[in-house]
Amino acid sequence: MVRREFDWNLLHTFMVIVEEGSITRAANRLLLRQPSVSTALKRLEDRLGQRLIDRAPGRFELTDAGRVLYRECRDICGAIGRLGHLLTAGEAELSGHIRLLLASHVVFPPLDAVLADFHAAHPLVTLECEVARSSVVVQTVLSRQASAGICLVARPHPHLAYRRLFREHFGFFCGPSHRLFGRTDLTVADLRDEPVVSFNTDSPTDALRAIALLRARHDLNGRTVGRSSNLEEVRRMIVAGLGVGPLPIHVAERDVREGLLWRLPPWDDTAGPGGPAPVDIFLVTNPRTTLSQAERLFLAMLNARVDAAPGGVFVYPTGTTRAPSEGPLAD
Repeated sequence: MVRREFDWNLLHTFMVIVEEGSITRAANRLLLRQPSVSTALKRLEDRLGQRLIDRAPGRFELTDAGRVLYRECRDICGAIGRLGHLLTAGEAELSGHIRLLLASHVVFPPLDAVLADFHAAHPLVTLECEVARSSVVVQTVLSRQASAGICLVARPHPHLAYRRLFREHFGFFCGPSHRLFGRTDLTVADLRDEPVVSFNTDSPTDALRAIALLRARHDLNGRTVGRSSNLEEVRRMIVAGLGVGPLPIHVAERDVREGLLWRLPPWDDTAGPGGPAPVDIFLVTNPRTTLSQAERLFLAMLNARVDAAPGGVFVYPTGTTRAPSEGPLAD
């Protein structure tokens, strides 16, 4: 391969394809047409003389060469993307760029306060807040393309650092057209045969396992009629009346007040074994990333705000059982 003729953008496209696990999803993320992304992959494979991804109907799997290249791409693309931010560190007035990736609809008032305070103190620093699936958040931080991420964590990666920011509790809800809407005489048994809307990670082995375990504990085995990785889309299907579904209680409060959602049992807000499902949201950082001064200050402000919380972690809604303190990734 002649280095001076190599198109380094092909590596970035390949990395996004792998992270998304799909040409179509990669094209959506890159704001490109699907044929353009397919062509970029073929150009890279032709240039390297190696097949990188085995693709067939229902099959998407990295080859051995693809796995090797992906590991290298994470470091190469991350380092290239950060050069501009690092070179601003010596300027008299703080400038630079902070890229923060978040899982969908993170409602965390301390983060909002930090964003406001940081911008007031350092108005030349630009901020980029991008919503992505939690798995993509983790991969982007791992590849050093983001300053940090805020997301759910199914299985911690050994090369990343995690800090629990807050614990939210999921309850079950239905929309205005649902037959259970507005009823105050319900028990959990009334939900057992209801069609369900939920998240793709609602599984005993994934990030929202607390919801899966709560459904199993109460025998809520209704047919799943809708799924999404995005909280807003799960909410959309619940409001539309497709079925009952889980949402963070503090996130749904406004919709309940405005008559768009109705909360269903279990009601117990002490978060005991039969109460709302507790789910932890983490700040994810990469110790191998060389942070700019702006990034260091921003993360220091966020960590200081969390340090001030009782027990070092915020809990929503208030009044529920506080998060355990025995470890950063305790269930």
